[in-house]
Amino acid sequence: MTSILIAIIYLAFISLGLPDSMLGSAWPTIYKEFGVNVSWMGIISMIISAGTVVSSLNSDKLTKRFGAGKVTVASVALTALALLGFSFSHSFISLCILAIPYGLGAGSVDAALNNYVALHLEAKHMSWLHCMWGLGALTGPVIMGAVLSANRPWNMGYRIVGIIQLVIVVIIFVSLPKWEASEEKDIEDKGLEKREPIPLHKLVRLPGIKNVMLSFFCYCAIEQTVMGWGSTYLVLEKGVDETTAAKLAVLFVIGITIGRALNGFLAIKFNDVQLIYMGFTLISIGVVLLFLPFSNMVSFIALIIVGLGCAPVYPCFIHSTPELFGEDMSQAVIGVQMASAYVGVVVMPPLFGFLAKALSFRLFPYYILILELIMVFVYSDLRGKKTGGQSS
Repeated sequence: MTSILIAIIYLAFISLGLPDSMLGSAWPTIYKEFGVNVSWMGIISMIISAGTVVSSLNSDKLTKRFGAGKVTVASVALTALALLGFSFSHSFISLCILAIPYGLGAGSVDAALNNYVALHLEAKHMSWLHCMWGLGALTGPVIMGAVLSANRPWNMGYRIVGIIQLVIVVIIFVSLPKWEASEEKDIEDKGLEKREPIPLHKLVRLPGIKNVMLSFFCYCAIEQTVMGWGSTYLVLEKGVDETTAAKLAVLFVIGITIGRALNGFLAIKFNDVQLIYMGFTLISIGVVLLFLPFSNMVSFIALIIVGLGCAPVYPCFIHSTPELFGEDMSQAVIGVQMASAYVGVVVMPPLFGFLAKALSFRLFPYYILILELIMVFVYSDLRGKKTGGQSS
């Protein structure tokens, strides 16, 4: 794989991350403007995630038919158009409608690119790929925070990101011949075109697949709950003003981005399993700091630490997929993993929103801790079933 193609794949993942944390940053402003309940952000997140579940489960079929390059171009274009639609929206209903193409686009590119890198590149590149996602996710709320600080409407933030994504679409489109050349080499070297898409009912019977699915469910539930509700938690429980909270919500993403950049170097010395457990430890430390009645500065640091802990978990989960389930199965398995992850996004952040409204936003660190403990348990159980990297 050429360095140019690797750079383009990184760019595509930046585009994937750009809008991911913008809704959480802008929501304290949006819900007041629309006159809706603060918990209704969960509805939009649920619709986006439902779209990603559908497209992730179909990623094996789509990538098999059209190739990773064309799927990436179409997916990023669909997401860009949805974001531009957000920028002209002035009602909660319109955001819900536009969330459908947004989710459909995000799921396909996520599964296709993750499998592509898992098959062709070393673990360090998987971490750096997701570092690029973090760079995008970091840039999105920075843009939104700057827009709000300038007393401009939140719509302008989405318009800027939508235009950026359209530029990225053009770059990926121009690079399609390189994608096709790489995919033709795969066909010649590995015969990957011989395998038909694997039905879902067969996939869920694979040894260890349920552990992996639940691990992905919990991980993305943690990530998206922090990204979606972190800003609101700072406002309602820590007394931080809305504009500052919109900016500080990126601290979690800063932690992920820095962590994944460092993780690429650590992956040269440590294996996926060791890095995952390092991540679990850091998440626990960050959550404990959120529990303690210290100053707001400690809460800000805690968000960074939780982000550092999340950094190695997701890419290392994905990178180990071809080893655990075989290269011929990896695209289908990663599609199911992505779907499980987004089911976690569909269910758990909205659930926190409803629980917080009914009880208190003080539940935030407890909620994250419970999800982490479940993830640690099921992943440890999975490793206990493996001997020398082979499925039991």
